[in-house]
Amino acid sequence: MNKTEKAEIIAEIKEHFQNSTAVYLIDYTGINVEEINGLRKQFRSEGVKYKVYKNTFVKKALEDLNSHSGFNELLIGMTGIAFTGEDNFGAPAKVIKKFNDDKKKFSLKGCYIDTTFYAGDQLKTLATLPTKEEVMAGIVGSIHAPISGIVGAISAVMRDIVSLVDEISKKKAA
Repeated sequence: MNKTEKAEIIAEIKEHFQNSTAVYLIDYTGINVEEINGLRKQFRSEGVKYKVYKNTFVKKALEDLNSHSGFNELLIGMTGIAFTGEDNFGAPAKVIKKFNDDKKKFSLKGCYIDTTFYAGDQLKTLATLPTKEEVMAGIVGSIHAPISGIVGAISAVMRDIVSLVDEISKKKAA
């Protein structure tokens, strides 16, 4: 590989890091081609880019960017990288955890979500993070609840008024 090709790969890595909200480093030791292809398909279906680069290229890219310093000591051995945006920053953790639970392979080395580093032992917590849609649904539900309460209270007052008017009309008729 010549210097130009290396520079292009490093530039590609830098671009992925700059355009990603979350970056996961994954140890894929012991995984066969069929399994890795299945995992790539799962990642793609979740909108996650999964790439494998030489660790030295990734180190050089991170050095140039002066970011993700928590990855330096993790870039050894068989390392795959999952890149994702803000809409699905927890998706890689869910895929990794599911595969790890099933096959006892494919473990998380560490990840960055925005600028916060999470060690590999926090996979269970990361896998339970809600998606952006789930967070938005929760917010809408929270906003909707007080409105429903107000509507319910107004309806109750209206029922009480109708009931009161009905009682008064019955007394006057008798």
